[in-house]
Amino acid sequence: MLSSVHVTAPAKINLHLKVGEKRRDGFHDIESIFQMIPLYDELLMEMVDSSYTCQVDSPALVLPPENTITSAYKAFCAVTGIDRGIKVSLTKRIPSGAGLGGGSSDAAAVLRGLERLFDVSLTEAQLHDAASKIGSDVFFFLADSPDKTVALVKGRGDVLSYIRPRGDLSFVLVCPGVHSSTAEAYSLVDNWNSGNAAVFLPYEKLEAEYRLSAQKWTFGNSFTKPLVRKFPVIGQAIDDLHAQNADFVEMTGSGSVVFGVFASEKDAERAYTQLCQVWKRCFLLTSSLFANCCSTCNFQEG
Repeated sequence: MLSSVHVTAPAKINLHLKVGEKRRDGFHDIESIFQMIPLYDELLMEMVDSSYTCQVDSPALVLPPENTITSAYKAFCAVTGIDRGIKVSLTKRIPSGAGLGGGSSDAAAVLRGLERLFDVSLTEAQLHDAASKIGSDVFFFLADSPDKTVALVKGRGDVLSYIRPRGDLSFVLVCPGVHSSTAEAYSLVDNWNSGNAAVFLPYEKLEAEYRLSAQKWTFGNSFTKPLVRKFPVIGQAIDDLHAQNADFVEMTGSGSVVFGVFASEKDAERAYTQLCQVWKRCFLLTSSLFANCCSTCNFQEG
């Protein structure tokens, strides 16, 4: 049995995100396309001489006592009966509260890391049970194969169909620097959608559109319009990416990061250079980096 493990936790963007009505269990049905991106948090997990303890050291981001990492540890203990304590040192690179799934990815990485640390293999049912106790995006990040970087997602985020990822797209991300809690964002979208039921598409139509040129995408995000109304700076980021001739522009998740899709790496690099002069924090994620999305943590940040 190991005494420590090092794991990475990748971010994601939602190429498409449609939000339905609130369900009886308090969650919302969604229709989405999740795209894993080569932007990573790193976690060092070590055993400590205590029981039922999860110490989290996060110098770059102050976390509340109860967070997705501690929730993942508790869920793991609940399904395995293991009670040995751990310490987690978190190197945070994924912006928080940005719609990039960083907290959920950290949680999934902890679950996978705990399997290695304690030399156990959770069943699919155990992983699903653990993920359901933490957050809806965790299900996607539990994939442990480099072929599982894009998924068509439905339900509360727990019904996934992985599809063959494209290798011809580059992305430029702009961080507007505002934060809206997930609960607040869902409240805003509920009010915005009041009386208008979402119509979901079958998987085959979503995948067929994903295969088209990004210029032809009709994808959207239910959160964008209500969030732009509350935070106009998000709308400015969208306008700036359009001005750089991105093939497709949208906000990810419940905000606030905005991304542009480029078919040309050179066009993405040019746009990134220009946007870095305007925005304090940008990311360039080229198609060459996506080839190793699950095994590297190389990226450019401005």
